[in-house]
Amino acid sequence: MPVEAVRPRPVRILVLNPNSSKSMTEGLIPVINSVDLGPGVEVHTFTAPAPAPASINNAEDIAASLAPALNQVVDDDCYQWDGILVACFSVHPLLQAFADRALGPATGIFEAGVRAATMLTSHQRNGRWGDRWGIVTTGKFWEEHLRRGVVCELTGDPDTPLGPKSRFAGVESTGLNASDFHHGVDPAVVTEKIKDATKRLLTRSTTRVTCIVMGCAGMAGLEDTIRSAASEVYDDRFAYGILHVVDGVRAGLVQINQMIKDERLRPKRLKDYDYWLN
Repeated sequence: MPVEAVRPRPVRILVLNPNSSKSMTEGLIPVINSVDLGPGVEVHTFTAPAPAPASINNAEDIAASLAPALNQVVDDDCYQWDGILVACFSVHPLLQAFADRALGPATGIFEAGVRAATMLTSHQRNGRWGDRWGIVTTGKFWEEHLRRGVVCELTGDPDTPLGPKSRFAGVESTGLNASDFHHGVDPAVVTEKIKDATKRLLTRSTTRVTCIVMGCAGMAGLEDTIRSAASEVYDDRFAYGILHVVDGVRAGLVQINQMIKDERLRPKRLKDYDYWLN
């Protein structure tokens, strides 16, 4: 007898690593599997092919990662994905490229991390803006890159001064590269450098920092290292009962899933939709 689908098809999310390190992509899998996105949500991973750099450490690497990732995704039928999460903690041009091609919902772990942190610190205490948030990242390059990216996310202009209501405490770097989290560097050294950067961030502001965003996809799964450093600065109550540690991959998956749901609630695209873009 004839049958008819009465529920939407499954949601298919692509987590796109724009560098060519498969080990870094594999490091995201435990975090991806830790997120409850509900039934019917499939998450797929993709690692950009060479000549994408093995680690994205500066502006040149960001630029070099664009074409290999974009071309491969487009060639592999990009319209099979309901949403795309770019797993590079940067202001990455892939998001604009996806928007230019009208590929549907897309976001990056940087953008998702900023949104999550601003929501988690958006309350007022005693009539004053209270807790602040900041980023712990890898190399020195990212301090200014991410600072400007945050300012642009919050104001629309990277050169606009932030007011006190931004609650942004700044960026601290570890001196590591993204690839160092998975091979080549003694884990004890990695732990020490992350803890040092975390302690600097927690103590750099007169207003308490209660939310830290992990500023690299390679840091996925290292939340406990940040909490351990916070415990050494304050105590276990602060580290495990007050401090928020935001993983951009986790936040990004939750947000892209909601973006897809919101997109499906809209009426189907009208034939003259392009009128509004001209």
